[in-house]
Amino acid sequence: MAQITAALVKQLRDKTGAGMMDCKKALTETGGELEAAVDWLRKSGLAQAQRKAGRTAAEGLIGVATAPGKAALVEINAETDFVARNADFQTVVRGVAGIALDCGGDLERLSAAPYPGTGRTVAEEITNLVATIGENIQLRRTAALSVPAGVVGHYVHMPIAEGLGKLGVVVAVESDAAVESLDRPAHELAMHIAAASPQAVARESLDQASVDRERAVLAEQARAEGKPEKIIEKMIEGRLRKFFEEVVLVEQTWVLDGESRVKAVLEQLADTLDAPVAVSGFVRYQLGEGIERESKDFAAEVAAQLGS
Repeated sequence: MAQITAALVKQLRDKTGAGMMDCKKALTETGGELEAAVDWLRKSGLAQAQRKAGRTAAEGLIGVATAPGKAALVEINAETDFVARNADFQTVVRGVAGIALDCGGDLERLSAAPYPGTGRTVAEEITNLVATIGENIQLRRTAALSVPAGVVGHYVHMPIAEGLGKLGVVVAVESDAAVESLDRPAHELAMHIAAASPQAVARESLDQASVDRERAVLAEQARAEGKPEKIIEKMIEGRLRKFFEEVVLVEQTWVLDGESRVKAVLEQLADTLDAPVAVSGFVRYQLGEGIERESKDFAAEVAAQLGS
């Protein structure tokens, strides 16, 4: 049997576009015969997986997994919404979210982590899924939160299955109060974050560049209104307060009553539980946000296929 060298594996990868471990397995199964390995990969549906990677993948699912004191989010994208209803795809998203609980939000670590029961890594399992489903599938991002004391609440908007949907939130609520007394408030906070989409927990944690950009826009708006320079600064401060009320979690209006500020809700909760309560962080994932989607002219595609 021919020796399975790194050069031979690379040659097979270049020829088929399949993953490294799949190429090594194919060569092992075929005694190191290159062309037989190509056929083995083709029969397994793996030779085409890498070739699909250039297609836009903006659909898919957000997966949320929880454990005591921690939670994790993953986004795994596919090309079509139809794939989100595929049982195999859902199983992998749920499985990867569970693995992400111990990866601390590190995407590379998650990709390299073992996928249970397969002998493959997470990245290789997703490559295998590409071959099974026939679409480009990408593990796009992951995040994780934990608390030394308290809970990490979560919410999935309109879940397609348990812990799976197109919008997911996790929020870290730190407190020495009993965990069972924090579960519902943390869930409600996650619901609020899903609806209100804050940028930061507090003013001081906002990206300064974002604040400076808003200040510059407000200054130009005031000048365009013909306001004197001596009152522009006061106008900017007043309008910045409105900006903070829109993007800072603790200053937003609580969506569950439409009146209170989130800060007041947290203070009331602390009084009720007789223990300090603080939000130390949150993550909100909306499926496909930031991905430039292809605009398809189906009429033109049909015409091209007909040769007209």
